[in-house]
Amino acid sequence: MKELGYYNGKIGELSEMSVPMNDRVCWFGDGVYEAQPCRNRIPFALDEHVDRFFRSASFLEIEPPLSKEALKDLLRDLTKKTDDPDLFVYYQLTRGTAPRAHVFPDNAKANLWVTLTPKKIYQGTEPVSVITGEDTRFFHCNIKTLNLIPSVMAAEKAKRAGAFECVFYRPGQRVTECAHSNIHILKGGVLQTAPTDNLILPGIARAHLLRACRRLGIPVREEPFHLCDLREADEILITSSSNLLRRVNRVDGTPAGMKDEKRFNALHGDLFREYFTCTEQA
Repeated sequence: MKELGYYNGKIGELSEMSVPMNDRVCWFGDGVYEAQPCRNRIPFALDEHVDRFFRSASFLEIEPPLSKEALKDLLRDLTKKTDDPDLFVYYQLTRGTAPRAHVFPDNAKANLWVTLTPKKIYQGTEPVSVITGEDTRFFHCNIKTLNLIPSVMAAEKAKRAGAFECVFYRPGQRVTECAHSNIHILKGGVLQTAPTDNLILPGIARAHLLRACRRLGIPVREEPFHLCDLREADEILITSSSNLLRRVNRVDGTPAGMKDEKRFNALHGDLFREYFTCTEQA
C-alpha cells in the first residue's frame, strides 16, 4: 500500500478508510496523538514516542486498548505493509465512540488510529524564516492532544507570510514553542531552551538535541527566554520529529541568528549520525 490507514484492527488504503461520526474525536477532539519519522521501516525513537503517547493518554484518563509493547509491534508490522520504507508514522487514541455528551461515556472502548504516508526526513542545512505570534493556547501544552486549532491558524499565518514557522510567546513576551515544533537559541556558546512545564510539549527531537549538546560539550540552560533574546541570539534552532533540526535566519522579516555556524554544524551532524545509526537495516 502507498498510504496505509488503520482503525481498530481494520487496515486499508488511507483514502478508503472511514471512521464513525460518533467517534468523540469528531465532537470534541477528545484524544491524543504521536508522530514520528521512519526510515528503512524502522520507526525512529519508538520507545520515547510510545512512552509519551501513553503519558498523554494518562493525563486525559484514556485507557489504551493495548500495551506499549503491543503497540510497538503493531507499528513495526504496519511499516512492512507499505510500498515505501521511508515514512511519516502518525497514531492517535480517542476516548471512544458514543452519542455526543461532554461527560465521559460509560464503557466506551478507546479507538486507535494509525496512518503511514511516504516521507523522507529533511537532511539539509538551508535556513528558514519565522514569524512570531501571541500564544493563545490553553495551559495543557505538555499533553499532545488533538485540540490544535491555535496551531493550525498560526501555521497558516506563517505560510501566508512565506515563513517556515510561527513562534509563540506568552504575556511578558516569554517564548514557549512554535506551531508544530520546539525552539531554542544559542548565545555565547550556551544552548537555551524553554523548560518542560505545561506551556510546551516535551519534544522527542528536543530531547535528542540536548543529548547532542552533552556529547559535544555544549552547556544547556533549561529556562525561559524572551523575544528580545530570540532576536539577539547567535543561532535560533527549531526541532521537530519531521525535520529534526532547522536553523533560522529571519524573525518577522528581520535578519537574525546565523552567527555560530560551527556549533550548528556540529549539532546537525551529531543528530543525523544518531538518526542514521538508529535506522539502519537490521
